[in-house]
Amino acid sequence: MITTKTGSDAPRVDSPAVWRSSDTAWMLGLYGTAIGAGVLFLPINAGIGGLMPLLMMAVLAFPLTYFSHRGLARFVLSGSQQSNDITEVVEEHFGARAGKLAALLYFISIFPILLVYGVSLTNTVESFVTHQMGMIAPPRVVLSVTLLAGVIGIVRFGEEIIVRVMGVLVYPFVAVLMLLAVYLIPHWNGELFSTSSIVASAASGKLGMTLWLAIPVMVFSFSHVPIISAFAKSKRKEYGPSLVDQKCCAILKRAHFMMVVTVMFFVFSCLLTLSPQHLLEAKQQNITILSYLANHLGTPLIGVAAPIIAFVAITKSFLGTYIGAKEGFVALVNRTPRIKNQPLKENQLNDLAALFILLSVWFVSTWNPSVLGMIEMISGPILSLILFLLPMYAIHKLPSLKKHRNKNSNTFVILIGIAALSSTLYSLI
Repeated sequence: MITTKTGSDAPRVDSPAVWRSSDTAWMLGLYGTAIGAGVLFLPINAGIGGLMPLLMMAVLAFPLTYFSHRGLARFVLSGSQQSNDITEVVEEHFGARAGKLAALLYFISIFPILLVYGVSLTNTVESFVTHQMGMIAPPRVVLSVTLLAGVIGIVRFGEEIIVRVMGVLVYPFVAVLMLLAVYLIPHWNGELFSTSSIVASAASGKLGMTLWLAIPVMVFSFSHVPIISAFAKSKRKEYGPSLVDQKCCAILKRAHFMMVVTVMFFVFSCLLTLSPQHLLEAKQQNITILSYLANHLGTPLIGVAAPIIAFVAITKSFLGTYIGAKEGFVALVNRTPRIKNQPLKENQLNDLAALFILLSVWFVSTWNPSVLGMIEMISGPILSLILFLLPMYAIHKLPSLKKHRNKNSNTFVILIGIAALSSTLYSLI
């Protein structure tokens, strides 16, 4: 393999077709960040609407995920400095005030996702202790801080360790998730394909409304925005500016194909096992689909395996999301006047971010608000702006992204972004 050097960039290969172990690690890291609490709640929202919205979601899943994240990665790569994160790229292109606003919005869009994972992690372990172990769960205030301290202890080892840990967790997670989906096949009841269910889901006006309202949760389920900035910077440093776009696209395609195939098979298997009434019950209990299956089926294997799968899924997603939340927090702190005049050291900023995240997620996990409500009210609108609309606006405005204009995929991303944003705002009315 021949390598060359260009300026300050690290060595790069001469062909984007070359696949490195680091590419595999990032592919698994992207998958690991996306496949967590959001996916474990997706069957609940997707299935309540019946078969037709579910089929449409399956068709939209790959283009929705790939085109949007590709656009965001390209926006990060448009910065002149390879070390710039997304907020610094915004400041470079649109000015200091826009940079401050971007830092705030970026943090607000990602931080609630950590809150979601904190709540989900605590609920999953609490449900496991109560239902499967037959014991009285510790008080939430103790349980949540213990779990969070353990997970945040991992992230203190640095970004490279996080990506490696997530890569290690992904393979067994995917294998067990698929085995669980196959294991559920004997429990399929076919109610999802019943004539009454199809007619009800395709009723005039109901189909479009159901799909429209489900888009924010679907976006959240496949989103890995928190790790995209770190991913793009790492690949640019590794491959150089001439090959990084092709390499990022190749990694994203593989990661997203893996996401869509495994997730949709799992979703269909869950929904063929449960009825819409069961899904409503799961939503009211504020637990993941795996925890509900464990309680509903009552089989020893599902009872033990499902909560463990949920725990691993949420943990690895927490790790990936922490990278983005820390990045956003540091960007906000660095832009305050006092810190700008007297900059803190990197380890001080990291310690401050860890302490803030631990205390705030601990408080919310103890409080136990509605997880799906948090997704819809807080993360959804801003995530839609950053993931769908910001990159498309940049492509339209910036000369460095001119070659990506006038593509049908851009129109698709804009429409999905508007749909996700309007759906969330409608739900709040």
